[in-house]
Amino acid sequence: MLDSILQKSPVYLLVFVRCFALILTLPMFSMRSASRVAKVALAGYMAFFIFGNINQNVYAPYINEDGVFSMIYVLLLIGEALIGVIMGFFISIIFAAFSAAGQFLAFQMGLSAASSYDALSQVENPLMGQFFNLVAMLVFMQTHWFQKLFLQGLVTSFSSLSALSIASSNEKIALFMMKGLTSLFSDALVIALPVMGTLFLITVCTGLLTKAAPQMNLLSEGFPIMILVAFAIIAIAMPGIIDFFVRSFNKGFSDLELFFKSVSGGV
Repeated sequence: MLDSILQKSPVYLLVFVRCFALILTLPMFSMRSASRVAKVALAGYMAFFIFGNINQNVYAPYINEDGVFSMIYVLLLIGEALIGVIMGFFISIIFAAFSAAGQFLAFQMGLSAASSYDALSQVENPLMGQFFNLVAMLVFMQTHWFQKLFLQGLVTSFSSLSALSIASSNEKIALFMMKGLTSLFSDALVIALPVMGTLFLITVCTGLLTKAAPQMNLLSEGFPIMILVAFAIIAIAMPGIIDFFVRSFNKGFSDLELFFKSVSGGV
């Protein structure tokens, strides 16, 4: 196997670039605290196992016999990196829906000011956004979607999508990304709507009671009440929220598979 990699190192480099671009854009692996050496090593191991399962004859006409790189080969490298970025960015969109739901909840609860740097999303994120992000990551790992992404999704991408086919599918790529961004906000609203609706009713009731009896000063007590009610609803609805997380991952990977099939015809 090592002799085959050495003889066809340009093809191995194409596989490695796609794997490395995917790792750099995945939510957990893209953290700055993750070792760069570990990322390169993981991409190398992934490329090593995938290299023997792809059709290497597709790239043969674009690689010189003496192994010298050409401009066409450089464009192939860029195309492979773009495919890996598209896959990783789409997975990041799925996680961004959960983080956005937490931001909606934090704003309604009055905790939007309680924000800090989130290592997973690498942005300034409220505490509720970080909480939902961590729960989504735990669900993602517990349901073995990482293994499915690396062992099944990445291998399938090499059998259905290549840098040659992606060059003529820019419109489909744009529509695919726009669909993912649309589902981001819809999923975030579905997750946050029960708590947001309940807190809105509490705010309205508190305002009416304060208007009827100003001496009660319920607005000053409404802040801790809304926080307690929000946490209670989240605790009660957590099994349903986790089930929605799993269904979101299933839908996301199904959409990614359909995207591969729609632009297939390269490899």
